[in-house]
Amino acid sequence: MAKTTVDIDENLLKEARKITHLKTKKAIIERGIRELLRINSQKLLKQELGSFDIELSLDELNKKRRQI
Repeated sequence: MAKTTVDIDENLLKEARKITHLKTKKAIIERGIRELLRINSQKLLKQELGSFDIELSLDELNKKRRQI
């Protein structure tokens, strides 16, 4: 684990604390980094899979979901 000193906007920390209910700056920063990595992983997965059309009606899709 690395120890790093950074200047962080106190208003950003205050806002992040409100929405995450996390108590420490360390926890808020770690959550932010994890979220950034998660979003990037989703983007990479989407690029890898691409997109495709599927010819199912909403009723057919719901039936398939119930079969699982």
